[in-house]
Amino acid sequence: MDLVIRGARVVDGTGGPSHTADVAVHAGRVAEIGRLRAGGRRTLDAHGLVLAPGFIDMHAHSDLALLRDPDHSAKAAQGVTLEVLGQDGLSYAPVDERTLTEVRAAIAGWNGGAPWDPDDDIDFGWRTVGEYLDRLDATGIAVNAAYLVPQGTVRAYALGWDDRPATPAELDRMRRLVAEGLAEGAVGMSSGLTYTPGMYASGAELTELCRVVAAYGGYYCPHHRSYGRGALGAYAEMVELTRAAGCALHLAHATMNFGENEGRAGELLALLDDALAGGADLTLDSYPYTPGCTTLVALLPSWAGEGGPEAVLARLRDDAEAERIRYALEVTGADGCHGVPVDWSAIEISGTADPAYGAYVGTRLDGWESARRLLLGDRLGSTVLQHVGHEENVRAIMRHPVHTGGSDGILRGAKPHPRAYGTFPHYLGRYVRELGVLSLEECVAHLSGRPAARLRLPDRGLVREGYRADLVLFDPQTVAAGSTYENPRVLPAGIPYVLIDGRFVMRDGRRTDVLAGRSVRRTPHDGR
Repeated sequence: MDLVIRGARVVDGTGGPSHTADVAVHAGRVAEIGRLRAGGRRTLDAHGLVLAPGFIDMHAHSDLALLRDPDHSAKAAQGVTLEVLGQDGLSYAPVDERTLTEVRAAIAGWNGGAPWDPDDDIDFGWRTVGEYLDRLDATGIAVNAAYLVPQGTVRAYALGWDDRPATPAELDRMRRLVAEGLAEGAVGMSSGLTYTPGMYASGAELTELCRVVAAYGGYYCPHHRSYGRGALGAYAEMVELTRAAGCALHLAHATMNFGENEGRAGELLALLDDALAGGADLTLDSYPYTPGCTTLVALLPSWAGEGGPEAVLARLRDDAEAERIRYALEVTGADGCHGVPVDWSAIEISGTADPAYGAYVGTRLDGWESARRLLLGDRLGSTVLQHVGHEENVRAIMRHPVHTGGSDGILRGAKPHPRAYGTFPHYLGRYVRELGVLSLEECVAHLSGRPAARLRLPDRGLVREGYRADLVLFDPQTVAAGSTYENPRVLPAGIPYVLIDGRFVMRDGRRTDVLAGRSVRRTPHDGR
């Protein structure tokens, strides 16, 4: 045996009772569980520690961070052994040269990589989903990564950033792009339906693309059309269109935000329970915090984004167009701000693409003119925290049996949301140990076994003989997020060991130099 872990409290990811056992690891897999007499080349005394499957981040924005930062302690130190990328309908494959340039500009606030940034040395040499996954493997990455075909990027590729229905030929091209991405290893398709250009797609268009996803055994992961005014209708739309398409559904960062939805999580859960009772294949993820995080430009009305990032900047420079944008934001409620008139006092700047605007970081915007100046000066690259959530909704949703964990962690910016560095230990420390919202066994299942089942991974997500040795050992008495709103890049406490394929990526609470991650590609389905 390569390693024998002695005397751990095994919480196996099923949600069942824990038990004390020795666990042997050999050739990257769990070889034996029980009272083991024989030793291994190495032995680890794990008395007092919980041994669990590695955590799966079902909503990650590490698309470029994995390539840029081999250390990637932000996730490795949390016990994350697999991240799902390509979220919110916007990522970097499949693309052509035009689409890549546009997408890099549109989501520079999420990932960096702006076309005008001379300090970003990412080599964007790939164009297809398969080539992007190959790049991850060739580079060597800290944790494993799966990928969703981003519907907004596909739409930009097929017909640009126009707010209009797709022609039959354009729809066929989108179908082909989604199918090619799934055939090359993507696990499903994402959408960002409050982000341009994905939000321009009708329900009928999305249904057709979901039929392709269903044919390949993938799942649809939408950031739906509203988390504010009309949130329940937006959730219902996703349930209905995936039912019509026969497609599995995973609701991204599922929550109920803004004043309109305070205390209404029960209505959402009732809607989902009805769908599940009717046979829906449905899961969701959430993060254990109340503020959201996005780009400042995402709050603008959808019509302001038509034509792409350069067109947005042109509208912002035009006083008449800027006034139209202000009116939509402050009076009618922009669809980019979930139909709710913006409360500038709830918008905190968390990062800027241009360091020259760093003085904005940590401040609350005092009105439209400040926002306009920042959008123009930072070329749409600013990220924000939106303080619009409700703790009772967060707790109610995380209790649901189809819930999984997702950080939605944006790693860029001077003061990123603490969820990027803290989601998984925050679940274990705050919501298990301190508040008792979930039992330890149930919480671990939410963070490992259930997401692995959604991803259809036959040998991950459980501590079970024959499964991959993607494992985390943590102290249930001390595990806690170190990250805070004031100091968001602090690593967690109480997670001394993390293994991927039986290799230590964290040892004694420190990051090793091991790059054990690789791309995790879609499991074949129905012979495909």
